[in-house]
Amino acid sequence: MTTSTGISDRSVLGAEFAPRTTYLNTASYGLLPRRAVEAVRALAAELASGERGASGDFSKVDEARASFARLAGVAPSRVASGGSVAVHVGLIAASLPAGAEVLLPEGDFSSLINPFVLRGDLKPRFAPLEELADAVRPETALVAFSTVQSADGRTADGAAIRAAATAQGARTLADATQSVGWLPFDAGAYDYTVTGAFKWLLCPRGTSFLTVTEAAQESLTPLHGGWLASADLWRSTYGPLAEVAPDARRFDEPPAFLAHHGAAAALSLVEEIGVAAIHRHDLALAARYRAGLAALGHTPVPGASPIVSVPGLADREPSLNRAGVVTSARAGHLRATFHLYNTESDVDRLLDVLA
Repeated sequence: MTTSTGISDRSVLGAEFAPRTTYLNTASYGLLPRRAVEAVRALAAELASGERGASGDFSKVDEARASFARLAGVAPSRVASGGSVAVHVGLIAASLPAGAEVLLPEGDFSSLINPFVLRGDLKPRFAPLEELADAVRPETALVAFSTVQSADGRTADGAAIRAAATAQGARTLADATQSVGWLPFDAGAYDYTVTGAFKWLLCPRGTSFLTVTEAAQESLTPLHGGWLASADLWRSTYGPLAEVAPDARRFDEPPAFLAHHGAAAALSLVEEIGVAAIHRHDLALAARYRAGLAALGHTPVPGASPIVSVPGLADREPSLNRAGVVTSARAGHLRATFHLYNTESDVDRLLDVLA
């Protein structure tokens, strides 16, 4: 059976999620499905009992890598795993020559911006998101932007930005943290992408993915790879490695195994349901909320994403929370987000409390 919002067989979701609130805050973190919780608990129990000879399975890291690769439309050889977007962006920032210009949207998320600013010898330049493509110029070395804005859900014109960057010889970095998991996404269209997986991909915090085109892989140095950067993993645990891994695995961070065991399980659920179905479902709920806001006399930030922000209502977040409706206050807006575990009744509950 398919619901009016597009996800079939909600009994699967009922078996995976049991929120005790009206949870509308996926843009901050996604709810862990039951299978991810069980995977983390199982590894933690083994680590506590001494039954495990190592702290986790690299096969689970590779399982999560392959699952993310399918969701992002690239080969696993193009994907590096890690723990945070900021570390991945820092690796890219470290690759740029002194004085390189980096073009960024005004007000984008700080994990994307700060690694370029804090290096000190780059030239960050900012433009409004809607004008980013027009702001690319011959001096621009890299255009870095979030595909969907965290604060208000605005969606970037990726095609226009890519075209402008290509015309000027600049590379592109897309932060897909707020899109992969609900929005069909082609990571292969960008030189680099970074994705924090603990939001729309429902993974434990401490899982993040970097994608790099084959051409761009040569631009990066595996600064934090350690023995994991080796082509022959188990023969490079001591001393300098003899040969670097031939693909993006050379950029892996040492894995947080508890997080990655959970991620492998969580990503399997996203794949089972399918991003296309999640996309329809999430946008239908957001549209229902937007219509309800209009009836109440409120005007949200325009857009078509499951992140819906209402200027001037940030002060309502504490009272909503007391009523068991979990949202967030961002940049002066009340931000509500809708994902696969939400229903129309969740939207109506939020509107009732606001009214």
